[in-house]
Amino acid sequence: MVTVAQEPLTERGRRSRERIVEAAAAAVAERGAGGCSLDRILEVAGASKSQLYHYFADKDDLVRAVIARRVDEALDCQGPMLSELDSLADIRRWFDWLIANNEELGCPGCPLGTLANELADRDEAARVNLAGGFDSWMRYVIDGLARMRASGELDERAEPERLGAAVFASLQGGLLLSKTYKDPTYLRDALDAAYAHLESCRPNPA
Repeated sequence: MVTVAQEPLTERGRRSRERIVEAAAAAVAERGAGGCSLDRILEVAGASKSQLYHYFADKDDLVRAVIARRVDEALDCQGPMLSELDSLADIRRWFDWLIANNEELGCPGCPLGTLANELADRDEAARVNLAGGFDSWMRYVIDGLARMRASGELDERAEPERLGAAVFASLQGGLLLSKTYKDPTYLRDALDAAYAHLESCRPNPA
């Protein structure tokens, strides 16, 4: 694969690159990574092929830039809530926000989950990037659960890593089923079940 030289971008270059990534992100959301054409992306971005290949080695490299953009969007949107997960009440508020947001947007599914379903078996570099994005997202929850265990809200035997993974499995599964059925109930039920499990990890009053 051709390696693109990593030179510092000028402000104009940064804007050009961002336009291409933005157009690619919209095309991938509409048609999937395999269904969008570079010609259409460049037309929407108002860019040339020489500009594209100045910033990206190939289409797969551009798709990986879209992955990075989607990760940043998820963390920028939810980061303020996730960084303050210090109690189960905070988890409940985050879950409720996810449920309401999913319903308001018409059950679109998870952009990262959709990309993972399409790319994980086709592009190893993309799979690694997606896994890293999920890890960054999940880490907020794991760290919050660790703080809850340290404060005594969760039993000392609670395992934040496993609980965090279970929360995200519930989240992704709920988003996928809600998207497939166009019914927000699936995400609500999945997150309610995840929350009930977290509550079961409180210390035994006895």
